[in-house]
Order: sequence, then C-alpha cells, then structure tokens
Amino acid sequence: MTKKYKLTDNTITHYDKTLHQIQALRSFGNVAKGDLGGYVEKEGNLSHEGNAWVSGNAWVYGNAWVFGNADVSENACVYGNAGVYGNAEVFGNAWVYGNAEVYGNACVYGNAGVSGNAEVFGDADVYGNAEVYGNAWVFGDARVSKGKCTEKIVNFIGLEFNITAYNDIIKVGCKTHTCAEWTNIIANREYESLCEDYDKIQAYVKLLLIDKGHLL
Repeated sequence: MTKKYKLTDNTITHYDKTLHQIQALRSFGNVAKGDLGGYVEKEGNLSHEGNAWVSGNAWVYGNAWVFGNADVSENACVYGNAGVYGNAEVFGNAWVYGNAEVYGNACVYGNAGVSGNAEVFGDADVYGNAEVYGNAWVFGDARVSKGKCTEKIVNFIGLEFNITAYNDIIKVGCKTHTCAEWTNIIANREYESLCEDYDKIQAYVKLLLIDKGHLL
C-alpha cells in the first residue's frame, strides 16, 4: 500500500496531546499532492486507503479512526475545527465539520453528517442520510439513521428550554413526544401553564412539525 500522507513537523498541542499536521504524498479524491491537511496524533488515526481526509484545523487523536474503502468511492472527511477522538470512527462518505465533536465509542458513517456545535458520543451511531447539527447531542445507545437532528436553545422569562428534533421525535425540555403526539398537544394547548410565553415555544415546534411533513 502506497502511503497517501505523512506527518509533518508542524504540531499543535490539544488536550495534552501532540498532534502533527499531515501533508498529502499523492493526489487522490479532491486532495492534490503536497496539500496540507488537519492534525492527527499518529498514522493510525487516518487510513492510507480510500479518499478519507482530515483538513483545515480539524484534529483526530487517541484510538479514533477516519477511513475509507479503496475499492469503492468513499470520501469520509473531517474538516473545519471539528474533532474526533477516543475510540470514535468516521467512515464511508460521512463528514464531520464546523466545531462538531465525535468521541467515545461513537460511529458516524454512510452519508451521515455532523456539523455546527453538535456532539456525538457514548455508543451512539449516526448513519444513513442522517444529519446532526446546531447544538444537538446524540449519545448513549442512540441510533440516528435518517432525517435531521437539531437543537435550538430557547430562553423565555428566565427559563431555558432545549428543543431537539430527530427522526419522528421532538423533545422540549424534559418533554419527549412523537410528531403525532405533539400535533395533539398543540391542538389541545397542553403544557400552556408552563410559562407565559409557551405559545412561542409551541410555534417553533409547529415549524419543526411542518418541516417533517405534519401539516397543522
């Protein structure tokens, strides 16, 4: 196997880890020979096979692995200011960028994407055509395979609500319901006494429902 990159002497320190900037030794995918990439702790963090790449200010360390399959067109990419670490894996055509982080035993693969300030960790899997973005967290044993997972932090009269949407689920604060259940909740004006401006929160949930094809 011909190596596709080398570790340069350009280093940064991240969480007490010394990470090396990588440089392409040959052209592949959208990368040209000589291009500088992001930062890895060791060659075990980025496969020499396939078109997988780490670019920008992105960083990968620990036992984390970004890889692709040389026999098919796979272009897993970690870029921007994103980080992948722990035992996490990013592969297939998956992409992680922005300030997103993937860590623990989490996996992001297929055509899935994680961006913004999102975090995927624990034993969570994000795959298929799923997108996780904004301030969303996917963790534990969660599996997100389609649709978009986003989180909006809403502040009203001194109360803060995290609104998270993924697949057919919408969570407002500690209240988690399916889209169908939320449709009934809005129709019956439930939880209205939670705070004076709950109408504004329900309005945002209604937008999420419409975006998911639930016409109210």
